[in-house]
Formats: sequence, structure tokens, C-alpha cells
Amino acid sequence: MASEYAGIGQASTEKGQTPWLSIVGIGEDGLHGISQNARLAIEEAEFVFGGKRHLALAADAVKGEAKSWPVPFDAAMAEVLALRGRKVCVLASGDPFFYGVGVTLLRHVAAEETVSYPAPSAFSLAASKLGWALQEAECLSLHGRSIDLIRPYLQPGAKLIVLTSDDKAPALVAELLTEAGFGTSELTVLEALGGSRETRRQTRASAFSFTDVDPLNVLAVDVVAHKTARVLPFASGLDDTLFEHDGQITKREIRAVTLSSLAPRYGEVLWDIGAGSGSIGIEWMLSHPSLRAIGIEQNPERAERAVRNAENFGVPGLEVVIGTAPDAFEGLPVPDAIFIGGGGSEAGVLDGAIKALKSGGRLVANAVTLEMEAVLLAAQARLGGSLIRLEVSRAAPVGGMQGWRPAMPVTQWSWVKPGETA
Repeated sequence: MASEYAGIGQASTEKGQTPWLSIVGIGEDGLHGISQNARLAIEEAEFVFGGKRHLALAADAVKGEAKSWPVPFDAAMAEVLALRGRKVCVLASGDPFFYGVGVTLLRHVAAEETVSYPAPSAFSLAASKLGWALQEAECLSLHGRSIDLIRPYLQPGAKLIVLTSDDKAPALVAELLTEAGFGTSELTVLEALGGSRETRRQTRASAFSFTDVDPLNVLAVDVVAHKTARVLPFASGLDDTLFEHDGQITKREIRAVTLSSLAPRYGEVLWDIGAGSGSIGIEWMLSHPSLRAIGIEQNPERAERAVRNAENFGVPGLEVVIGTAPDAFEGLPVPDAIFIGGGGSEAGVLDGAIKALKSGGRLVANAVTLEMEAVLLAAQARLGGSLIRLEVSRAAPVGGMQGWRPAMPVTQWSWVKPGETA
């Protein structure tokens, strides 16, 4: 890691090398809001990269060649990397490592090659203007991302600070909130924070009517839920009625046990074979933002329904592959966990899933038919793992009284592929 500066404009790594790349966070107050060292990093650079707005804010300090980011933006940072070893400065909005370009850069450049001068992030500026405790607010970025990502955070009493993409995003978020039953939530639009154009306006989501929003804005949401609001509980086993489905869905009680058996962990990839409504993959992704899921579904209508469900649950990143297992496995990323909820009795599906699963990965398969149960019993006899039988009964009218109506029992096989632990 880079050591602290011994003098102005001088830095060295633990190996005694001078970093070639400076990353400077800059706000709407421009050069007035950055440190002396940050300004020197700009002045001493042979090349200064940034958006047009950033370059304009820093123009008085740029002595080298100013280079605007290409359009479309090159996440591979080819132009910057081509100058490795030269004095290069990259300008970023606020804190470069909070949803910023610094994160993108350090996918390609070692931290030891850089020195960073962060400015307050848009989230910090917004919290200070609102008087909110930043650690108690949910901070999320919708910049260049689907606004559906806000849905899991819509909890009564929650405070959200949302980084948006443009002048249209606040109105779209307000519309989403209203449709989902959160129309009485208080919205604060904070525009051009930290600069001379800074403004702050408030309204309820259902009454949003601002048409002249600055493209540079942050949206704060004080969440208020109507009694009919679509609140997504944090627990596994969400109510079946929250999903659009045609009956092809792992029921909530079985789903809760299935998610527990799948045991999602940070950054893992799930294959949901026979995805149906997508409920397993959706709840897997809701467990943590780092998780990915790929649903494999041969019925195009169900596949489209799974995609709609994923959007409505705020996990639009769910990937749905239309195809028949095991042929549909070709080219997919290696899974850390696999769930088989449909079609597992067909030739090659279970064996193909076992082959594809990484060493130490987890496989969970549910059976409601005798044919699939026979497959799972044979697999457990051959490979080990655990078998459980799940039976759920629900109270239902029987004449003028009530009685228990049993659902079809489910046999579940859980198995960990031998090898290194996940």
C-alpha cells in the first residue's frame, strides 16, 4: 500500500516506488474543495482524465493534456493503462471508491501504483444536508442501473440515499414508489450538491411534479408504506401471492427450507434448473447483493414470467436461459450451488448437474413425483448426502367447519460435492 506523503506532491510505496497514477475526487466546488496535495497531483500530471464536467471544474490546475472519457465509457481503461509509468491523474466525483471510477481503475491497476485523494461522496453531502445518520441510511446507486434495484430497500421507516443517473430518474422512482404502495413517502431532491447551483426540494412521491431537475442529483427517500404496500420481508419463504406464477412454483414453506439447504454465501452463483416462476433464484439473490443466479427454463412463457418477477422483486440481474437441461448448461459459469426443482428425472439432468458443480459446491433437489424420488434415492445411495421429507398441511373449509388439507409431500436430497470446501 502507498505510504503517507513525506512531502507535498511526493509519495512512495513500501517498495520505494513512486505511484504513477493519482486519483483525485472533486466536487461541485471545484478546486476550492480539494487539498493542496490533490491540486499538485493535477498540476504535475502529464495527462488528466475525467468527464467533461470534471475537467472544467479543474481546468485552472490542468497543465498537461486533458483527456475526456471516451463514449461509450471504456471500463477496461485502455487509454489510462497505455500510459503506465507516466504521470497520470484521473478525476472522479467525490469519493472515487464509493460507486466511483476508482473501483473500476483498481480492477486493472494495483493499489501500490496509485495514490488517492477522495472528496466527500454525494452520500456524505446528502446526509449532512438532511441531518441523517449516514450509518443508518441505505446508500445505493441507480446510476446506469435499473431503478427496480430500489424495491428490496422499501421498508417502512427506512431512509434511502439514492445516486441517480439523470434528470428523469427522480420522477421514475416516484412513480415506482407510488405504484408499489409507498406514495406517501417523503422525497427530497438534492441538486448540484456542494456547488453554487445547489438546491433542495421536497415532495411526496405521489405528488411529484418537478420538471426541471438538474441532471446532477441525489434523491433521499423517507419511506412510508400504505397498508397495501408491497413490502418484501427479510426472511426466506416469501408469500406465494407476491409472485406471478401458473402454479409452477416452489411453495413458500418448502422454499424456505430449500434456501436454508442451499446456504447462500458471499459472491456465489446458483443454477436454478427448472426455474418456473424464478422464486428460488430470486430469493437467493435477495439474500445478498453479491449473489448471482441463473434460471434454466424450457418453457418460454414461464421464462418471461420469471424475468418479470425478478424485476418486481428488485433483482433484475437474474439471468434466465431458455433451454432444456442438460444441453442448456453449455457455456454457463461454473455454479457454487445448484437447485433442481423440475425435470430432474429426465435423462442426464442430475448427472449433468453433478458434473458441472464445482468441488465443494452444494446441490439440492426436490421431488414430488415417484419417478424423481426414485432418482434421488438412488443418488443418495450412490453418493451420500442427506434426505429429508417435507409435509405441509393447510387449514381449509370442510363443510361448515375446518380441517387439514395436506399438500403433496416433498423429498429433498442435499449433497456437497467432494473436494475443497466452498
